[in-house]
Amino acid sequence: MHLLNQNIKFPDVSKATEDGLLAIGGDLSVERLVYAYKHGIFPWFSEGEPILWWSPNPRFVLFPEKLKVSKSMKQVLRNKDYVVTLNKDFRAVITECSKAKRNGQAGTWITNDMIEAYVQLHQLGYATSVEVWDRNDLIGGFYGVDLENGVFCGESMFAKKSNASKVAFITFIQNTNYKLIDCQVYTNHLESLGAEEISREIFMEYLRV
Repeated sequence: MHLLNQNIKFPDVSKATEDGLLAIGGDLSVERLVYAYKHGIFPWFSEGEPILWWSPNPRFVLFPEKLKVSKSMKQVLRNKDYVVTLNKDFRAVITECSKAKRNGQAGTWITNDMIEAYVQLHQLGYATSVEVWDRNDLIGGFYGVDLENGVFCGESMFAKKSNASKVAFITFIQNTNYKLIDCQVYTNHLESLGAEEISREIFMEYLRV
């Protein structure tokens, strides 16, 4: 296990454990976070734990051209009952994501330090939020890191009303030109939308383009 110090560089992702854990420690500075994402690494840890850095193999991703939209979701999108915005309230989105209850998780991995770090990333143009509104109420959304090389790293989503997070995710993908959406690790929810597993080696090739 590699213990990080003030140097922002990480070991090669091939050094990660079988479950994808690569390094421990360091900080959540903008410089370290940007370097990590550009090298296929992301932080994921719980409150009270040291910062844990991951690079799983295989990697769960979605190719936009393979996005699956069910008939029922197409109807929801056609009805246009909601307003979808981009970067209107990043802090609200990540805060709501931190409050969302997840199956099999006792608490949140989006700590206060994570919120402040990603708000700073957003202010510098590295992180993006998508909001779904019902009149003036924020009812869903998601956020992630834009690597500016055609890869968008999705981080988390939330929904206070049925399908609100799907509305945000699908609308974003259908109105942008990314070549790959990084979903990091497998979930049934994202598989239903067309996400699939690829090898870490292939994923790294996309980052280098």
